[in-house]
This record gives sequence, C-alpha cells and structure tokens, in this order.
Amino acid sequence: MTAPTVHVIGAGLAGLAAAVRLITMGVPVTVYEATSQAGGRCRSYHDPTLDMRIDNGNHLVLSGNREALAYLDTIGARDRLSGPARAHFPFVDLATGERWTLRANDGRLAWWILSPSRRVPGTRTRDYLALLRLLRPSPKATIGEVLRCEGPLYQRLVGPLLLAALNTEPPQGSAALAGAVIRETLAVGGRNYHPLIAQDGLSSAFVDPALSFIEKKGGTVAFGQRLQAIAYDGDRATSLDFGNAKTALAKDDRVILAVPPVVAGALLPALETPTEFRAIVNAHFRLAPPPGLAPMIGVVNGLVEWLFAFPDRLSVTISGADRLLDIPREELAAQIWRDVQKIAGIVTPMPAWQIVREKRATFAALPVEDAKRPGPRTRWRNLFLAGDWTATGLPATIEGAIRSGNRAAKLVQSGQRDG
Repeated sequence: MTAPTVHVIGAGLAGLAAAVRLITMGVPVTVYEATSQAGGRCRSYHDPTLDMRIDNGNHLVLSGNREALAYLDTIGARDRLSGPARAHFPFVDLATGERWTLRANDGRLAWWILSPSRRVPGTRTRDYLALLRLLRPSPKATIGEVLRCEGPLYQRLVGPLLLAALNTEPPQGSAALAGAVIRETLAVGGRNYHPLIAQDGLSSAFVDPALSFIEKKGGTVAFGQRLQAIAYDGDRATSLDFGNAKTALAKDDRVILAVPPVVAGALLPALETPTEFRAIVNAHFRLAPPPGLAPMIGVVNGLVEWLFAFPDRLSVTISGADRLLDIPREELAAQIWRDVQKIAGIVTPMPAWQIVREKRATFAALPVEDAKRPGPRTRWRNLFLAGDWTATGLPATIEGAIRSGNRAAKLVQSGQRDG
C-alpha cells in the first residue's frame, strides 16, 4: 500500500519550509515548481550583464526570527548567515552628512536608550516610549493614527525600519503589522535583532541546502510544473492538472498551495486574497566595497534606503518603490549611484550595474489588505495554504513565509480538517 503523499505546489520559501518540516516528520513529499528555479522572491541567479551571481532582492534576517533560523538549522545552513555579534546598525543622513551607529544592548531592559552615544542623534529617552502605543493597536488602525510620524526618532529609525518591514509607507501602513514587528524586535531586547545577511547569496543559504535536504530524505522536486487547475469533489481536492499531465490525489493525500496570491485566487473558487501590492527596487553595482565599509548601512534623506556590501558588489534596496517604476533604467541607476558614492566615499565612475524592479514584490501592508489575508485552512479538507501573504500575523517577510509553511505542515500532519 502506498503511503499518503503531500503535494506542495510552489518552491518558494513557504513551500520549501513546508516540505522540509514534513520530511522531518517522515511524511512523503513531492514539490512542484512552475519555473526552472526554486526560491521565489528569495533566490540568487547568474546575471549576464554583471557576469556574476546576484540575489533578486536584498533580504535581512534578524536573530529573533526563530522559525527562519530553525529552518536553516534543519537544512544545515545556519552558518551561511553572518553579521555583528551585537545589534549594531550604522546610519548616514545624506542631507546633513551625519553618521551614527545605533548600539542596542542585548537584554530585554533597553538601557541603551538612556545613552546619547548609543541612541539615534537628536532623540530623547522619552521619545522611545511612544513606541509602546504600537504594541496592541486596533486591527483597523494605521500607523499614522497610532504614532506621530515625524521627528528625529521617526525619521532616523522607526520610519526606515517600518518601511523596510512593511514595504508600505508607514503612515498608511497597518499598525497591527507594525506592532508585530516591534513586539518581536525592539520590545524584546537587542539579542533578538542582530542583523544577519547571506553574504554568499540567498540561494546558498535558504534554497540549495533545502533542495538537497528534501531529495536526500526521499522527497521529490519537479521543476517546470505549472499547476493550471484543481479538480474538486465535495469537500476534497481530487486531482492536480499541470497541463501536460494530471496527478490524481489518493484518499489520504494532502495539498499545500504555496503560490502567489493571484495564482491562488485563480485556482481556488471564491478565495479572498490581498489585491493591492507594492514594489521594491534593488540595484547591484559590480564593485568591491571600500575597506572598512559596513556590511549594511541605513540611509536617511536619500533615494537609497539600505546599502549592502558584498565581497564583489554593492547592492541597494528601496522599498515602497512604485514611484520609481517608470523612471528609465539608466537614469535610475545614475541617481542611485550618486547616493552610493556619498555613502561609501567612492569617487570612481559608475561601474557595471543592474536594476531589478519587482512590481508586485509584496502585498500592500494596509489594514484593509491585511484583513483579506486567508488562514491556512480552506473549505476543502485536504487543501491548505502557505505563503507570506497568508494570515501569519507578520508582514511579507522571510520569517512570515517560513512560519506559514511550518503551520501548514503541522496542520497536514496532525490531520486537522479545514474550518
């Protein structure tokens, strides 16, 4: 008798996390990926323009992202992330030229806000207490309704942090999602927000070791398999149609649908999903960083928001970047490079470059869009959802994606029915 199989649709981080978790439970798994490469929005690829391997986007993990780090531990890739031993974040203000480093202490009691040399310049200790308003806001509230979105602390720390986390202009963003970020980082001590970066690329940390782990444990990963339709009978999904082949689902088989929200909405009748999205722009310059440049620098009053220094390139991330989608690539690259020169103290002309614009990078983290995020269960008892766009309680982050995959896997393994 053949053991029941879990069919995971989508090899992004949510799908990979679900497959890894199930494999560790001894559950047979087959992963289907529509494209030729796993990782979704969190992956590396060889760029012919730069003739080097780059990430399609710059992603940061924090030391408090427990499920992301547990996933890396399972696939044997925890050592692929590196970062400072403390929660230290260098910043530069391009309008004034001022530079500083936020230096948080590890303990839960945030005594670092008492020290002018550790906190954001121009801020007072009592300014930080205003963040307590974000800890338990109304689900319908915006950040602008809960927090004063002005002043040095907001402009130099809170605004950049929340824009990066939510990929949505903070004043209009969901206060509930912002509160989740604050509760899991600033509110629980610096040991939970040491910055960690995949210096050798996202795929080398999150994707390639997961694929090897799944296959070594007896799982299957099939590329070029785009799911076109699901057949249903009553409260069960009964078959998966990949166009060139159909897979019948045995009585006890399960399906985890870990695809983008637009795809999920097309496959599942009447599924409500987020419908508004925000862009991210990443720029990569083929130039070794100057000696002593920090691995990551936050930028205030510039077009650039975060600069990442990799061994062979400088990379930039700009969140909530819809305003940049129609700017000609050459013009945009030149604008970004001028900021990079100021940040890194570089006088050389612009080297080889690449611009990566993700028009629908994440769902818009607005209260109304957050309310549209479905849970992991569907009306079909053998079909579950995963993805950073589902109701994880977090914005669309690596931690949220992995958390969603783990949650779907747990429901599948426990045999719970949909609600």
